[in-house]
Amino acid sequence: MSGDPRYPIGKFQYDGPLTPEQRSTMIEAIENTPVELRKSIRGLVDEQLATPYRDGGWTVRQLIHHVADSHINAYCRFRLALTEDNPTIKPYEEQLWAELSDGAKAPIGLSLAILDALHVRWSMLLRSLTPEEFARPVTHPASGQHSIDWLLAVYSWHGAHHTAHVTELRKAKGW
Repeated sequence: MSGDPRYPIGKFQYDGPLTPEQRSTMIEAIENTPVELRKSIRGLVDEQLATPYRDGGWTVRQLIHHVADSHINAYCRFRLALTEDNPTIKPYEEQLWAELSDGAKAPIGLSLAILDALHVRWSMLLRSLTPEEFARPVTHPASGQHSIDWLLAVYSWHGAHHTAHVTELRKAKGW
């Protein structure tokens, strides 16, 4: 753990392109994100779900909804990269999405159900890709051109990153 509550597993790093073994490990991490996220929140009550994971951070509820929002966008980004020539992927205002009523107040079971189904399809798609497809480009307006390998690394890290927010909060609070 990093000691910085914003980055409990450290900041994202990419040293690609990825090897087949790295891809396999990352696909497995993406596939298991819903299970790991569920484990991290098991037994939490509404008051705990309304607790920010750090000072100035999202509540656990917002964090769960954020993972669903983010991974829906991610899945679309992968599909765009596979079906278009170097598409520009659309960023979104994560903080504002988290503040919308469904992100702030909806039952977390809704986002967990989305994640369950989404991650099954996403993993199926990822397992079907060839090395050439992992090299396909996308352009992010803020950070430039990247490959599907990079996207895979980002979202493998992303699920673990937010799961660790919850597990570290639980440790700090003695939950």
